[in-house]
Amino acid sequence: MLAQIYNQIDTAIKWVDDRIWGLPLIILILTTGIYLTVRLGGLQIRHLPKALRFMVKNEEEVHGEVTSFGALCTALSATIGTGNITGVATAIAAGGPGALFWMVVAAFFGMVYVAVMLSFIYLTRSLPDGKFLVWLIFLCSWGCDTCAYCVGMLIGKHKMAPVLSPKKSIEGAVGGVVGAALLGVIYAAATQGKMAEYALICAVGALISMVGDLAASAIKRNQNIKDYGKLIPGHGGILDRFDSVIITAPVIYYLAKIILGI
Repeated sequence: MLAQIYNQIDTAIKWVDDRIWGLPLIILILTTGIYLTVRLGGLQIRHLPKALRFMVKNEEEVHGEVTSFGALCTALSATIGTGNITGVATAIAAGGPGALFWMVVAAFFGMVYVAVMLSFIYLTRSLPDGKFLVWLIFLCSWGCDTCAYCVGMLIGKHKMAPVLSPKKSIEGAVGGVVGAALLGVIYAAATQGKMAEYALICAVGALISMVGDLAASAIKRNQNIKDYGKLIPGHGGILDRFDSVIITAPVIYYLAKIILGI
């Protein structure tokens, strides 16, 4: 008896699913979004600068109990939530249950790899003397990259990672670490910091930045792309410029706390 009831319920669910879910529903959602955008005159685009302004500036002449920014956040949370629900359902319908796993992995990777790691820049800035220490993140990352490139071009002979990054050499890597340490000493002298400590932080940070650079190269190599984007001519996209900074930021934060005793 129960088995028959379960079968009937299952059949009913499949019948509803076959008629509601699928390409028609996706077209309906997209069409509705386009219609509302046109009908409202591109409201979300026209008022985007105002919404961004309220993120950093207090709203003046507020009428009512809810500010415009509060209403915006509520609308976005509802929109993003709906997008997550339909997105997950679309992924499962198109690729099966395995697609959901990769969606979770991609979301976790994107959140941790970019947002969480870069947040350490702000944490470093919040430390005592953080207005000086925060620049060590960029100094060791970009300084190492520049010094490694110059030394590698001059005397580089032994390939460091031929598969991931054929142009990187062991000589360039050593030059990058030494160059970053020297830049740390110069920066310490200019800001009245501790030279030995700054040099050590920059040297370790330079080593970590090369790991981040190689990790990004592995991802791009796996996807058969040269750069993440084309925004900056000759350099790729924003992520191409910050691939080493992303990995270096948390390391510099903890090194500053440990070595400098903050």
